[in-house]
Amino acid sequence: MNKGELVDVVAEKANVTKKQADAVLTAALDAVIEAVSSGDKVTLVGFGSFEARERKAREGRNPKTGDKMEIPATKVPAFSAGKFFKEKVAPK
Repeated sequence: MNKGELVDVVAEKANVTKKQADAVLTAALDAVIEAVSSGDKVTLVGFGSFEARERKAREGRNPKTGDKMEIPATKVPAFSAGKFFKEKVAPK
């Protein structure tokens, strides 16, 4: 499912226009991105949590030449699925 298909489903379930659903979905995603990029954790109970995680510096290899290189430390976005989401995907 891509964003356009998600907008269609949200518009149908919420009984709003596609334009309204797109505006709300875009605003919600922007808010999550802004919060996580500023260091906050976003938790949607039952769905999951979004947060920034530290990735340590490590040694890697250039795939073309095979030379060793240092990969610097960085922050990466991470998502952890909530209990309800996990149970819907993999029922017991």
